[in-house]
Order: sequence, then C-alpha cells, then structure tokens
Amino acid sequence: MTAIVNLLFLRVSQVGKSVQSRVRRAVYGLPPYSPGKPIWEVEQELGLQHVIKLASNENPFGPSPKAQKAMANYLAQLHRYPDANAYTLRRAISAHCDVAWDQVMVGNGADELITLISETFLAEGDEVIIPHPTFSEYAFGTHLMDAKPCLVGLSDRFEYDLEAVQNAVTTRTKLIFFCSPNNPTGTYIRKKEFEQFLATLSSHAIVVFDAAYSDYATAEDYTDGLEYVKKGCPIIALHTFSKIYGLAGIRVGFGISTPEIVGFINRVKEPFNVNVLAQVGAAAALDDREHVSRSKLGNESGRNELYQAFESLGICYLPSMSNFIFDPHRRTN
Repeated sequence: MTAIVNLLFLRVSQVGKSVQSRVRRAVYGLPPYSPGKPIWEVEQELGLQHVIKLASNENPFGPSPKAQKAMANYLAQLHRYPDANAYTLRRAISAHCDVAWDQVMVGNGADELITLISETFLAEGDEVIIPHPTFSEYAFGTHLMDAKPCLVGLSDRFEYDLEAVQNAVTTRTKLIFFCSPNNPTGTYIRKKEFEQFLATLSSHAIVVFDAAYSDYATAEDYTDGLEYVKKGCPIIALHTFSKIYGLAGIRVGFGISTPEIVGFINRVKEPFNVNVLAQVGAAAALDDREHVSRSKLGNESGRNELYQAFESLGICYLPSMSNFIFDPHRRTN
C-alpha cells in the first residue's frame, strides 16, 4: 500500500512539473489580483459586526433605483441567453454620449476591456507606457501579452508628467494608459495640457483614457477624453457603471473609440461577456439622473468635510477629483 501511495505521489509531482513546462512564460510573472474583501468575509474573519467598507471606492448611496427596478422586472427571462452584441445597451450608451453605436463596446467591467485591448494590440516586445502609481490592471494586461511596461513617475505633486510620458514614447510604443481622475491619487489631466500632448503624439500609439471616476470630477478644465474620440484621435475612452451608478456587483463597463478600433477589439471578446441583468440594469441607470446628481453632490460635500477635518488635524492630503482622497506621504510601490 505504501509503495502504491509513493508511486501515486511521484506521478502527481511529474504531472505538476509537466504542467509548469507548458505554461506561457508571461504567466509566471503575473501576481494574482488582490481585490478588497467583501464585508461578510471581514466580519467572519475578525468576529465583527456592522463593518463599513472603504477599500473599493464603492458608492455609499447604493445602486441606481431605476437599474434595480429594470433588473427585477427582467428576472422571469433569465432562461434566455444575453444579447451577444449588447445591442440595446450600446444604443443607449451611444445616445447618452452622442456617438455612433458602432463606436461603443461593452465589457464585464472596464477591467475586461483593459485585458481585451491588450490582447488586441500587444505582442511580445511591444512597449506600454504606464504612469506610476496608477491602477494595477494596466500592468496586468501588459504582462499577460509578454509586452514591456514602461513606468513613468508622476510629478512631485502626484500629477501626470506629460512631458516625461512623451519622452518615453519609442517606435515600439503601442499603448499609453491614463487614468483621470487617477486611482489612487485623485489628480487629473488638465484639458489644455492633454491637447498639447495629443498634438505631439506619434501616430502609432493608442491612448487608453480610463475615465472611471469622471462623473465625480468638478474641475472646469477636466476632460473625460470623449471629445477627442469624436475628433478622430487615436483614443479609447473607458467608463464604468461600478462607481457613480452604484452597479459594481453586476460588472459592466464600456469603451468608446473609432469604429475600426472597436471592431478589432470585438473580435477578441467572448460572445456573452456581459450578462443580461447587467445589460438591462446599465441601460436603465443611464437615465437615472437623480441618482447620479445625488451621488455627485454627496461626494463633493463629503470631500469638503474631510478636507476641513484633515486641515484641523494637520493631516496632509491631495485635493481630489474622485471619491477618495490620497495621502501624499503614503508609500507607493
């Protein structure tokens, strides 16, 4: 019996080594994404009750009521497959953003769209410019395709250094990622500076402008990048329903770009990547102006209240255009 167990163990070990030899090199260097724990898990681990979660930038006002109602009304149709092309949702987004419907793509959260963009445009040896610190999924998509991330540090004020980004562009640069307002700093790219950057950008590089927190921005010189998509610039503007619409749990985001760029990315995506409740709920949320306004005003009021508290306590902070506030003394890897 002992001999059989030892033989089985040996065969399992050999299978493990065999699998490892077949894994793509790029996968070995991929650290798994570490999301914020759900409230129930923290309560269970620590024996706590009534935990308030601040780690994932979720909307404290909850989900859009119109989205909740639309999804509830659709429950009896869950035996049907979703629309593989998300036609109704894309039409709703195109009307909301005043673009053609074939300029719109939807994904299982903006995270999936970042991965799809990487899969569409990157190959081994290509370069991707990623300001640092910023959202970790940009580097994930880059590493996944065995491309090279070129990190460009933020300025002393934790703002984008667009001159440094421009200087980092080479003939191998395929993608440039911006998150504005930036996660985790809350700083943003000023419209005039971005226009100057685009005017000097090499034509072979595509800018991915992640505007996940754009609905919280109040600065007059802020841009979500969409106006430059409409001008035909090589830009992909990303948005999400997870933040101000409060629909993080159903995972749906969208991107807007030229029909050509969207067409190529749609070749890579899975046919049913956005479930039917997400499609229905997101389309309804676009029309929920009351919820969006309430969330934006509540966020702005909360920011100002925290600013006053920090100043009275002598705590350093960066003014934010998002729904979080950054400590400039915080260590960033």
